[in-house]
Amino acid sequence: MSLLRVEQLEVRHGLLPAVRGVSFELFEGEILALVGANGAGKTSLLRAIAGAHRPSAGRILLNGTDLCASSAHQRVKLGIALVPEGRRLFAGLTVEENLQVAGASRRRGNWNIDSVLGAFPMLRPLLSRRAGDLSGGEQQATAIGRALMTNPQILLLDEVSLGLAPVAVERVYASLQTVLASGATIVLVEQELRRALEVATRVACMLEGRIVLEGKAAALTRDQVTAAYFGLIRSERAGSSS
Repeated sequence: MSLLRVEQLEVRHGLLPAVRGVSFELFEGEILALVGANGAGKTSLLRAIAGAHRPSAGRILLNGTDLCASSAHQRVKLGIALVPEGRRLFAGLTVEENLQVAGASRRRGNWNIDSVLGAFPMLRPLLSRRAGDLSGGEQQATAIGRALMTNPQILLLDEVSLGLAPVAVERVYASLQTVLASGATIVLVEQELRRALEVATRVACMLEGRIVLEGKAAALTRDQVTAAYFGLIRSERAGSSS
């Protein structure tokens, strides 16, 4: 059975449709990269899965249980953690306090402050620094660490590299390798196609709220993904050819 199943999900912002009839499955240990242009619906889809935005139709099932009536807080306890676009740390709290706040509602598991610092050693000398005083890369590492402190079944990462200098992106992704190697199940929104194709086991490209291309990362070429990104191919699913 899949860990996460999304069925015909519809998400609206007022009268504006943001996600249109999206369906997919995610299995334990998979890394699904969601790619697409700005406004494609990627962030809206992640927020709906995390419980931050209520869908207008469809179902979201975790281990076979429908989550649509569950709040964002309840979903954290069930094992879904979102690292939102823009990080949204508690700017007035220290790095350590940001991690501890998340740890207060943590599930049982291997992630704690020591293991987070093992994955993100750049944070160790910053524990007493206010989150608002950190660089963008340091804030992103803190935000990912905060999500890991809840010991999620599924980690939702929204725009990991957005707004970061190239050197900061390299450092964050280098540290993420420890998370990836742990067998974590991840949905990653990433606009940098090269990066997405490198780390993902599966890729789904969204266009105007729909998934128009989906398949194993190893079976998709950059040209195929780029064509889907710009709406130059018809909808395809895993195993289809262009």
